[in-house]
Amino acid sequence: MSPSGRVESGRPGVGRDTDGDGPLGPGKRRRLAMARAARREELLDGPLDDAEVLRGNLRDLRRINRLLGGTALSARALSRLLETTAVTVTAVRLLDVGTGAADIPLALLRRARRSQLPLSIVAVDARPEVLDAARAVDTALTLPGAPELAVADGRHLPWPAASFDVAHASLVLHHLEPRDAVAFLAELRRVSRHGVIVNDLVRSRAAWALAILGARLLTRNPLTRNDAPLSVRRAYTLPEVRELLRAAGLRPVHVGVGVMRHRFAIAAVPVDALTGAARAPERP
Repeated sequence: MSPSGRVESGRPGVGRDTDGDGPLGPGKRRRLAMARAARREELLDGPLDDAEVLRGNLRDLRRINRLLGGTALSARALSRLLETTAVTVTAVRLLDVGTGAADIPLALLRRARRSQLPLSIVAVDARPEVLDAARAVDTALTLPGAPELAVADGRHLPWPAASFDVAHASLVLHHLEPRDAVAFLAELRRVSRHGVIVNDLVRSRAAWALAILGARLLTRNPLTRNDAPLSVRRAYTLPEVRELLRAAGLRPVHVGVGVMRHRFAIAAVPVDALTGAARAPERP
């Protein structure tokens, strides 16, 4: 990160000329790059007075996670993290921060039951109205064996250090400016024994176009239609995310990217825990 706190993005372009005039030169790459829409709030970050609109937005996010691979990316990252860190606990305890509809925790629990992995999940969101909407959208959240839902701010979690084996966050990072993003990642690292999983969007013009098209075709929900394209513009690139993780004392051991390269899930471990199996190179 630069002294101003801004994440330095990208790598120098590689081309036949180096003054930026050629088709692959750094000047061309800079012109094609999408600047991050810093300090632009999504509607979901503001007042959530219309409960039905909020429930509709959570239904859209569940559908997006399922159809566009967000859920599968988190599941794969969890498997890789447990393999890489050689977790030997009899039961895995996972904290999901910024849970929204809590659809990814529910999916992880279903997969864990099929593979006979003893997994329990605490899922938190900073907004109680979001958790109320999540329960209304999916009554499975009210059944025995569901994730435990709680209200908590991801930057100031109310648990002691190492209370969980893994901390997970999906579609949270892009809501945060770099300084808060580093604090958030450091807090995830603090409460997890073995590592963290960060699942989010990739900022690119292609992903932005996909978000605009998808929001127009798949929903009439005003939250989704406004926030989907803006979320991509607020998102970080993979090099920027790596720098945020480094600043938070974390090193990736797995990087998964969606087939359309619109989304990623990174499993990372504390830098000071890189011994033995955890020192293995990143795996796809």
